Amino acid sequence: MAELILVRHGQANSHATDEASYDNLSDLGRQQSVWLGEHKQLTNPHFDRVITGTLRRQKDTAAEMGFAGGEEDARLDELQYWAMAAALEAEHGIAPPEDATAFAAHLPQMIRFWAEDRVEGVPERFSDFRARTTGLVEEVCKGHGRILMVTSGGVIGTILRHVLHLSDEGMAKIMLQVMNSSVHRLEYVHDQLYLGSFNATPHLDIPGREHARTFI
Repeated sequence: MAELILVRHGQANSHATDEASYDNLSDLGRQQSVWLGEHKQLTNPHFDRVITGTLRRQKDTAAEMGFAGGEEDARLDELQYWAMAAALEAEHGIAPPEDATAFAAHLPQMIRFWAEDRVEGVPERFSDFRARTTGLVEEVCKGHGRILMVTSGGVIGTILRHVLHLSDEGMAKIMLQVMNSSVHRLEYVHDQLYLGSFNATPHLDIPGREHARTFI
């Protein structure tokens, strides 16, 4: 049996306007990651493998959790939101969002256009993004043990789309709900992959940490 623990990175630079500036944990993101690591130490700190994407915010989250020096796999890297949003605006006249409410409407629209191959100037086709993320999961499930995978919300949403057979709209809604430093548990048993838990934040449920429950 394989148990996969997916973790979304801590809060990144929420004021960013491009991929490079976003790829840095905020002070709160580092604190979220430290708290999650402390929780893991008190519950079950053992992992047979630790895998992160190659992005700084993913690697730094693992390090702040106390799991630095694991494997890096680019298949856990996030979709390039700003490049995709720019292509969507250039080709279809859909402006990028200016606030959280607009973002909640913009992301599902962008995912729909992307999944339907209606945007040409994107860094990566949706079919390729889906194939690399689910391919890594299927590869990991051929082994055994407990595996920590530190990644991003789009990757987690796409993996859950695969596990739960979600529509593209359902995947987008999942992506919008994935909190920073949240934990998602998958179990591979009887030759099938099951969702054990979604969006758990036990390290943030402690009174006084309400401010640390973030989505962006």
